[in-house]
Amino acid sequence: MLKGIGINVMARFPLKNQQANKVAVIWLLSSLSLTFAILAFHLNHWVTLCFAVMAIWRYLIAINSWPFPGLWLRLLITTAGGLAVLTSYGTLFGRDAGIALFAVMISLKLLETRTQRDFIVMVILGYFLTINTMLFTQAIWVSLVILLTLVGLTACLVNVSYPNKRLNWKTQAKLSGSLIVQGTPIMLVLFVLFPRIPGPIWGIPHDTYSGMTGLSDTMEPGNISQLSLSSKIAFRVQFKSTIPANKALYWRGPVLWHQAGRSWQMTSEKISHPQESLQTYGEATDYIITLEPHNRNWLLMLDVPTLLPSDASMNHDRLILSKEPVRTRLRYQGRSYLHYALGEVLSENERTLALQLIEDENPKTVQLANQWISEKKSPDAIIQAALNMFREQAFTYTLAPPLLGNDPVDDFLFHTKQGFCEHYASSFVYLMRAAGMPARIVTGYQGGEFNPSGNYLIVRQSDAHAWAEVWLKGQGWVRIDPTAAVSPDRIESGIGSALADSELLPVLARQDSPLLKKLTLNIDALNNGWNQWVLGYDQQKQLKLIAHLMQQQIAWEDIGLLLVLAITVLMVIISYFLLRNKTVEQDPLKKVYQQFLDKLKCAGIKKLANEGIINFGERAANGLPAQAYEIQEISHLFSSLQYAKPSGTVEMHHHAFYLLKQKVKNFRVNKC
Repeated sequence: MLKGIGINVMARFPLKNQQANKVAVIWLLSSLSLTFAILAFHLNHWVTLCFAVMAIWRYLIAINSWPFPGLWLRLLITTAGGLAVLTSYGTLFGRDAGIALFAVMISLKLLETRTQRDFIVMVILGYFLTINTMLFTQAIWVSLVILLTLVGLTACLVNVSYPNKRLNWKTQAKLSGSLIVQGTPIMLVLFVLFPRIPGPIWGIPHDTYSGMTGLSDTMEPGNISQLSLSSKIAFRVQFKSTIPANKALYWRGPVLWHQAGRSWQMTSEKISHPQESLQTYGEATDYIITLEPHNRNWLLMLDVPTLLPSDASMNHDRLILSKEPVRTRLRYQGRSYLHYALGEVLSENERTLALQLIEDENPKTVQLANQWISEKKSPDAIIQAALNMFREQAFTYTLAPPLLGNDPVDDFLFHTKQGFCEHYASSFVYLMRAAGMPARIVTGYQGGEFNPSGNYLIVRQSDAHAWAEVWLKGQGWVRIDPTAAVSPDRIESGIGSALADSELLPVLARQDSPLLKKLTLNIDALNNGWNQWVLGYDQQKQLKLIAHLMQQQIAWEDIGLLLVLAITVLMVIISYFLLRNKTVEQDPLKKVYQQFLDKLKCAGIKKLANEGIINFGERAANGLPAQAYEIQEISHLFSSLQYAKPSGTVEMHHHAFYLLKQKVKNFRVNKC
């Protein structure tokens, strides 16, 4: 009868459901939900929906004690998930398809997660999936979400690893956060001192290159206007001195010589041209550009550049080219002169290219050019006549021009008179060539937005622009921007103040949201610092920082030794603070039982090291027959709490523990 007392108490208050740890399920599902929230921006929406369905199913299993799905049903769902990924992505390999498949399999794994081992495996898989979100984006907000996810996954690990599984969720969260905080100093030392290999921390897989935005090596009506609908950042610029006026900020990109129907293209790389001569005037403008990846070789620089970044080259019309397409964020120094004479000598080959026209097209435009020639206008006068036409007639600068006919230049100049910068640049160059004046199109970006929070300039894709260069004897290539004749505000103040249909622009390029713009600039300043000092922490910056900290140059092979030394010292310091003035904290359950043992010891009854709890209880009961019932009750209750399989809720366990605590407290030994 005495032996059954403890069993009866535990029967009324079972520890937990043996099939699931509800708190662990909640930690796991909540953490994975944060990861899938990030992936929702980059993977097909059905992948996130699949996780949502499986997560709800698993939660209902936990709270309602539903049975887990059978093996054949799980196999059927798994096969369907794999086929869905293959159908959606056309492959099971690569970044997008690989992560989508992994995400789907993790979602399905929830339906067979029931044991401690299953939860540990799911936490490890969750860590791996979470860190893979960095392959899509390394923005600072993503890093903060990942940090929360790691806290949740670690809390789940704490829950299933604790021997009695009786920590409440607040304690689990606190312990998880404490573990991550304790690991932070080591993480920082590894970040600063771990030897860097050339290149970024996170490489971008090849199947992502096609999604990058930026200038193309060709231009036709609609190309740049479409690019202007994007608020994505093309590059950021930090000037070493005063920022030039907006009208002087022409960022040189691809130079287009060859006309093919409506399209304008760069010259073939097979055609060899001598590099154009350059005579500069005035002071140089120095700056540092942080270029976003665009999957092309050109490096945008202020017109015209004279300083080449390392591992870059300059083609014949002064376009700066990298050896490889720019697929990661790139930071480089630039030097340009705003006043210059470019290409004062024009070769016959260049002259032929710069006068090329397709015969039997745009007859009205050719007729107008011939009229100017017959009037014996000088080259300067012809340029001015074309600009006056744009300025004085009813030409409109718009993002939504009408479609052009078979003779696009004629249709634009004499009928629609509505267009974006590519319309004005291409028609102007066509007019100049028809008038016998060598001309070409230059594409790039114009202007930029100053960010006072970080003291740098932001150039967005919406700042994409096209202008003309006309070759004049004795002057060389002279920049002429016909858009400035139609819309001076575009060049003076930016695209947001120049368009009547500015509602077509992205919000960040408009002028009607000052509060939103200010908030965005502050966030961008924070992101820029993150990009420069965390994501951009490369081998060069590492060596420079270590040399600054050590006050001397350090050999590359000595960094490993310095890392080991720093980790050792840090571990000693952390251990000291963790162990200083602290004793080993006893399990609350064992602490209560120890109080019971101390009371019996006072009566001369001491538990032997190899003696079991029940056996000791029986011996103590024989030694104190007047209190035998209490001794047996406490012994059986403690044994059940300590060793019985969890089979009830946390509240039931707490109630049983409280009952034991009260019985020990009320236990009295007459001899003491």
